[in-house]
Amino acid sequence: MEENHYSDDVYGRARVKNTPELDAYYQELEKLGAGALWTVANDIEPWEPKSNSVPMLWKYDDLRELVLKSSELVTPEQAGRRVVYLVNDKRKDVSAAVGWLYTGIQVTRPGEFTSAHRHRASALRFIMEGNKGYTVVDGNKIMLEVNDFVITPNSAWHEHGVEEDGETCIWQDGLDIPLVNALEANDYAVYDGKQPLINPINHSPITFGGAGLLPADRQWDKPYSPLFKYSWSTVYPTLLEVAKVNEINPFDGILMHYSNPLTGGHVMQTMGAAMQLLPPGFKGKAHKHTGSFVYQCAKGEGYTIINGTRLDWKERDIFCVPSWAWHEHHNLSETEDAFLFNFNDLPVIEGLGLFQGKELEENNGHQMY
Repeated sequence: MEENHYSDDVYGRARVKNTPELDAYYQELEKLGAGALWTVANDIEPWEPKSNSVPMLWKYDDLRELVLKSSELVTPEQAGRRVVYLVNDKRKDVSAAVGWLYTGIQVTRPGEFTSAHRHRASALRFIMEGNKGYTVVDGNKIMLEVNDFVITPNSAWHEHGVEEDGETCIWQDGLDIPLVNALEANDYAVYDGKQPLINPINHSPITFGGAGLLPADRQWDKPYSPLFKYSWSTVYPTLLEVAKVNEINPFDGILMHYSNPLTGGHVMQTMGAAMQLLPPGFKGKAHKHTGSFVYQCAKGEGYTIINGTRLDWKERDIFCVPSWAWHEHHNLSETEDAFLFNFNDLPVIEGLGLFQGKELEENNGHQMY
């Protein structure tokens, strides 16, 4: 599927043939902690972006019982965070699901909670099952419902739990741990005791999430969104209404980014997120762009073709699209909408001026598989 419009003989590409004299020269350089650029130039400067990740699909039906079993084998106190993490076949060395993004599935039983902690890595949650789960972020307690999207910005004290009278909760975690570790900037700390609550329950989503209204008497000087929870009860009807009055994008259907209500930008500095609606019978055209994406089907069923491989998904399945991979989304139903949640590294890609994209032109914009 990939195209190369350049000749191997183009000036500027390394074309040096090995000789005994050159081999001896390379060995001398290696002893001094050095090397000849032309021996690696073609690998580190590709014609097009190149991902080390491969497309992956994690079926929830296969994982759910094992996730629940972890709650029988270890306690939150023992594990710190009771999570089954999802790892890309080509990124096992950094525990990444795709690119420099980590994801996992966490389970918490009624009455359980994790100790309050913080880390330099940013985190997010997408709620999959249960009720009366909660998170506490910097003293703000927020109740969680299915398909809610929740952020835990870097260095914010946070803890999670389920009320005694609730149901076992399962949610997807997303973190930029691999990226922060690659930058050698990560850390971890545990709070001494429990966080004191500084605001009423759900203060953040109520104060900053209402009908486009923002408090006039409050200052927010953080580099992330003050709206810690984006409720499905608001997101779902919004997408339905948007779909009624907007043209359907041929690649992504109706795609809406979760945003900082104060700036309109991404919710956090290193990770963004979005929800998209694929209308009945939608057959998306293929495109590719820089940036790594982890998807979860929030509602419906369909399939995504990634670099010519078809991955069939239904509600709660998780899959990834590597950077610069051809991909197209399809809704299998002719009567029901499908909804895909994703989180991504677009804030980093865009902030560094590294975003680029390309549309597939042949075969009417669709991949062969």
